[in-house]
Amino acid sequence: MGPGNDTARLLRALPSVHELAAQLDGPHPLAVAAARQAIEEQREAWLAGQPGTQVVPRARELLAELQRSSLRRVINATGVIVHTNLGRAPLPAPARDAVRAAAEGYSNLELDLASGGRGSRHVHVEGLLRELTGAEAAIVVNNGAAAVLLAVAALAGPGRAVLVSRGQLVEIGGGFRIPEVVAQSGARLIEVGTTNRTRLTDYARALASEPDAVVLRVHQSNFRAVGFVEEVSIEALSGLGAPVIDDVGSGVLAHGPGIPSLGEEPSIARSLKAGSALVCCSGDKLLGGPQAGLLMGSAEALASAREHPLARATRIDKLSLAALEATLRLYLDPERARREIPVLAMLEASEDELGARARALADGIGAAATVIRAMAKVGGGALPLLELEGPAVALEAEASPVELARALRSADPPVLARIHDGRVLLDPRTLGDEELESVIAAARAAAG
Repeated sequence: MGPGNDTARLLRALPSVHELAAQLDGPHPLAVAAARQAIEEQREAWLAGQPGTQVVPRARELLAELQRSSLRRVINATGVIVHTNLGRAPLPAPARDAVRAAAEGYSNLELDLASGGRGSRHVHVEGLLRELTGAEAAIVVNNGAAAVLLAVAALAGPGRAVLVSRGQLVEIGGGFRIPEVVAQSGARLIEVGTTNRTRLTDYARALASEPDAVVLRVHQSNFRAVGFVEEVSIEALSGLGAPVIDDVGSGVLAHGPGIPSLGEEPSIARSLKAGSALVCCSGDKLLGGPQAGLLMGSAEALASAREHPLARATRIDKLSLAALEATLRLYLDPERARREIPVLAMLEASEDELGARARALADGIGAAATVIRAMAKVGGGALPLLELEGPAVALEAEASPVELARALRSADPPVLARIHDGRVLLDPRTLGDEELESVIAAARAAAG
């Protein structure tokens, strides 16, 4: 049965896509798309017996949405410091400045300014990585997973055995699993030990059968095995005589008394000093820089990595390289690094600092806000057992927590909160003082 007379009359009165698009101020293809969607929404509403909305204002709303950038700046009030869905580590100010400078025009990305000849993009960070870690050589690729893949492909390659403890056959994230990495390199995976206990003799026994094997050690960055467990130290592994690839995960360069919680993470410098051929880590986790994969180690091992075809397929772009160089330079002054690299500053934020920020939020929001105690997390697959206790602001409203969180995400800029025990929480640990005004405005509007 077709629509009734009244509905049919309304449908005939709808403007054509061309007529509606002509009333919109925007690029023609986007105006047409907005007009078509607005008309279709109105048609479906009337056919369902619903009133719908005015078609011209709705088309203008749709056009505005189409013209807005898809990738947007958001405010992280979740308390998760290295939030993968939100781009992981926020960049320090010098890194942001370096990205802008590199994006303004041309750069000496692969040009030796002294000779005028071709240079290497790795030279911009290799010296810094050597200074900070003690490595003989270093290169950088586009992310941590690529670093592991390139390391295994360069040192093992087709047919060569790679020894991995069964307790380290982990999924790095996004379905990226160590057995599949080894398979993609063309190497043969040989599992040693058991899920919870692997001894030096397990590796030695495997090497007796596969004397040309490479040893791959993988840090269990996103989980911890506790209880009846045993693993082999990097010093003992390196003493076996086989090339060792050490994937240390999150890329900690700030070991020391200033941030004691980072002591649980493996040290890049320790692994290199022990004799690892290659050490791999991410640049956008606890290192606090852009997405990148760092490979450091012996000159011979790095030469093999540079020459491998995957090195070009996984190479880092100029903007990420600029941000990484600026971030690494901050580590030359450890105190400055702790102050200016957001991830490190969030990790060691004081109770007084967090309390002042929480009170400012609650006072600005008003009666809907209450300061409580809550636990923040590092996130990004790093330090999974570490809970960072501190103040947070709980929002109360007539709307459900899900609706309230959705309203916060609809703000401009969007505010990302977390729901815990049936309440929406705003965590000051992941907020900057300059963001408080925007969060207050979004929370007041969302809470009604």
